[in-house]
Amino acid sequence: MPTFAAVDIGANSVRLKIASPSGRALKVLQEDREVTRLGESVFRSGMLSTDAMAHTVSVLQRFHRAAQKEGADFVRVVATSSLRESRNASAFIDWARSATGWEVEVISGVEEGRLIHLAVVAGAHIGDSRAVLLDLGGGSCELTLSDHGEIREIFSVPLGAVRLTQEFLQRDPPKRKDLERLRTFIDEEITRVEKRIAAGRPQVAVATSGTAAALAGAFMHKRAPTSGAVPTRAVCDLALRLAKLSREQRAKITGIGTRRAEIIVPGAMVYAQLLSRLELSSFRYSPLGLRDGLLAQMVAEYDRNTKFHKQIEAQRRTALLDLGKHYGVDMKFAETVRQLSADLFAALKPIHQLPSEYEELLAAAAMLHEIGSFINRAGRHRHTYYIISHSEIFGYSTRERQIIGSIARYVGRSRPTPDSRPMRPLDPLTQQNVRKAVALLRLARALNQSRRNIVHQVTVRIRGGRALLEIIPKRGSADLEMWAIEKETGYFREVFGRDLAPALS
Repeated sequence: MPTFAAVDIGANSVRLKIASPSGRALKVLQEDREVTRLGESVFRSGMLSTDAMAHTVSVLQRFHRAAQKEGADFVRVVATSSLRESRNASAFIDWARSATGWEVEVISGVEEGRLIHLAVVAGAHIGDSRAVLLDLGGGSCELTLSDHGEIREIFSVPLGAVRLTQEFLQRDPPKRKDLERLRTFIDEEITRVEKRIAAGRPQVAVATSGTAAALAGAFMHKRAPTSGAVPTRAVCDLALRLAKLSREQRAKITGIGTRRAEIIVPGAMVYAQLLSRLELSSFRYSPLGLRDGLLAQMVAEYDRNTKFHKQIEAQRRTALLDLGKHYGVDMKFAETVRQLSADLFAALKPIHQLPSEYEELLAAAAMLHEIGSFINRAGRHRHTYYIISHSEIFGYSTRERQIIGSIARYVGRSRPTPDSRPMRPLDPLTQQNVRKAVALLRLARALNQSRRNIVHQVTVRIRGGRALLEIIPKRGSADLEMWAIEKETGYFREVFGRDLAPALS
């Protein structure tokens, strides 16, 4: 079985987890974590400091050696709020790439919440209940509403422990006036999402990451609860107590430690106010987090038969439908093109030899290839690329959105070239794969040129240097479709080095 490695570059710490599937579970081979405070300067100046970048890159190099030692077949490295908000994020990404060869992917708060939810569901920490997941990191706090293991809504608010410490608590112990300002800011941010979360009627609160672990550790040291839950009253009391102590005094409390003591006060206040405002009686701590969600995602992408792959597919399809409807796409037409693209992907596989994940990326491009018309039909293909690549499409990474956008971009007169703007961010192999997917989408689009969904079946026979494309219509004439297919034969030959011979049956 393959080995997977997940790296989470947070505003406060960097984490590594390496695992390999063992039956229905993952066998953890190695874990590592180090506090680097990469986001500390970002929340003060908008820039990553050179020292923090150097420290983080050094840790990534250590992680890289560990991944090589364990023989990791697949590695995914993501960064969250610190790189989302810094003006010099590209400098860090380039530095990390040159030091490790890894490509750092900056994910949104919504994607962060989705992956954490995937981790918690995979670990069976929710069950058949309505829950709210609370993940308070260094720069942001992700709040996810879950109903029987299905995501209903995700919110990302700027209530990270490092961020709030930098912006409000410069003195130790904190002054009353600073604490009042911090409390007001937290209340304002909670107010923005409170009603929508309450409308989900969560029964259970599950908290992840370092702040939740510290609060749970401090409470468990004092008591021995049978349920493993940390009562809201205890969180509120602990938040008040911590705010009165110095950093050294906070560090002596079991479960907190030296580095967490520096940022625990605002983290505890956020939890106290969130739980109180949402009228939740307690929270349960889960050690699972973003890195576990990354591992679950990678396993699901490797093995398409897992239940999590089906769950991810369903989430992605819903996201595509919602985005298409939002921009007024003719979804009936788009669905027909999607089905035709899937038929062509299967029938022409001996010729295109695309990786299996391109079947889903091609389908997504087919669903959204007309989305740019919402802005203006003139230049609609350029608008299509922009909307897709810059939208938050649930379950798709930034790179996947770029690929989907690039495929959908070229269904008009223009053709993808290495120098064209959508293609420039992609590596040469991905550019080649995109060109192949573009050729398939153009054929699928041509097979519904009349927008009447008259093609019943498409079959392909490969003879020598030719691909014989037989079109079986449902009813009526498919002359317009034949005309459109004929126009695509030149590009097909250019991409695949084969002649395409269409025929009606």
